[in-house]
Amino acid sequence: MAEYIPPLENLIEQFQKLPGVGRKSATRLAFKLLEFPEEKARDFAEAIINAKTQIRECKKCFNISSEDYCNVCGDENRDHSVICVVEDSKSLMAIDKVKKYHGVYHVLKGTISPKDGRGPDDITINELLARIDDEVEEVILATNPTIEGETTSLYINNLLKSLTDENGEARKIKISRLAYGIPVGGDLEYADEVTLYRALEGRREIL
Repeated sequence: MAEYIPPLENLIEQFQKLPGVGRKSATRLAFKLLEFPEEKARDFAEAIINAKTQIRECKKCFNISSEDYCNVCGDENRDHSVICVVEDSKSLMAIDKVKKYHGVYHVLKGTISPKDGRGPDDITINELLARIDDEVEEVILATNPTIEGETTSLYINNLLKSLTDENGEARKIKISRLAYGIPVGGDLEYADEVTLYRALEGRREIL
């Protein structure tokens, strides 16, 4: 495999670190970037640095945010009695784009995946449980319809059903799952708005 001069080779290697970008694609991107005027290249680099330094996690739901709390958690017009649990911020944005869901979210930051060495303590399940108070009436489990997503959904469902109040009685929380308008093995990020809307509207309670 031919190597280019060190600065270009380094740039290619950096692009290859992006998911789904192989050597050929990385080389094409690197050469395209070389065509940028210096000012445009600096803007590109600055945008990357700004994204890394200015974007943080919402302290409540773990969505990406530029402030301590994201726009959803800080919106008093949202229904804070309903929490939609998603794997990542991309899924959150896909659902919110439908404009038919008016509750709040909780971002798990992944799924339970033993083959990847990721257990319940490696995602934000404990933080989700800490949010369940008397105000919460429904939790929608909106993990992707994959083996990992289903495993995570089942695990959270069992934990939620075991929650008790200060009197030791089971909390009365409706737990629902997205309807299967989403194809098995699919990803919410790539679902169209109509499919997501039907999945939300047709969600079923987990008994």
